[in-house]
Amino acid sequence: MLWAAYTLSFLVLDYLPGDPVSAMAGAGMDSSSIDPARLAELKKQYGFDKPVLVQYVDYLSKALHGDFGDSVSTGRSVTSVIGDALPQTLQLTGAALLLAALFGGGLALVATYTSQRWLRQLLLSLPSLGVSIPTFWVGLMLVQLLSFRVRMFPAFGNDGLHGLILPAVTLAIPTGALVAQVLAKSLFTALDEPYVQTARAKGAGRVRIHLSHALRNASLPALTVIGLLAGQLMANAVVIETVFARNGLGRVTAGAVTVQDIPVVQGVVVFGALVFVLVNLIVDLVYPLLDPRIVVAATARRSPA
Repeated sequence: MLWAAYTLSFLVLDYLPGDPVSAMAGAGMDSSSIDPARLAELKKQYGFDKPVLVQYVDYLSKALHGDFGDSVSTGRSVTSVIGDALPQTLQLTGAALLLAALFGGGLALVATYTSQRWLRQLLLSLPSLGVSIPTFWVGLMLVQLLSFRVRMFPAFGNDGLHGLILPAVTLAIPTGALVAQVLAKSLFTALDEPYVQTARAKGAGRVRIHLSHALRNASLPALTVIGLLAGQLMANAVVIETVFARNGLGRVTAGAVTVQDIPVVQGVVVFGALVFVLVNLIVDLVYPLLDPRIVVAATARRSPA
């Protein structure tokens, strides 16, 4: 996964029009106004004078040792650029993921628990609305209502926890909507299983059936979705941090793409892929804790007949 992410980003960035060295020298997409000797020196310094395949092998060998080179636009190492912006992005994505799990899980539980048909239909229609609304529009509306009119939260910047609420809520809405959709469907399926009927026959209450019996098995698909959405949160952070002017990894990525800062973009892409891989690994490790039958089934497949 990491190798594929690095390779695809390298190929896409290599085929983009323009010259990153010319952009760094201040000539934008036109290298005709730059001193040829200076341009050749800069290309040699950053390795852009070599064939594409040689560049790929050199960059990949360094990346395997954690060296993604230096930023073309700032001259700083890519690891330091990412490291400086990473804490703000981790705060944002972590808070958004927590809010999405609470919002999506709570909505699914209430929708499947209530006996009022109209309320169930209303609650189940909210996730579709949350998925269909563009994230940047939600952010702009929240800024307009809660920052400019009501003045409850700051509109821009990294103003501690108070400034984290609006971007985290904006980022959590589509993610929580997907979690609610998957969890609600899984809960409806689990509530029709024979073990739930057996629990009802033994006199278990609705709350116990929902939380102790159905939720444990129904949470596996939702947990899978959360793992898959972890990478999407990193991608959406680019838009959200731009809307709320937060100095995080998203704004670093947007700026690097604008000036074709290839080392920084590749470093961010690999980091996003690494987060995706690690989160899904954690999800796989949590599966047996929620459903021990997974371990039993795996053991049965490995044992001889």
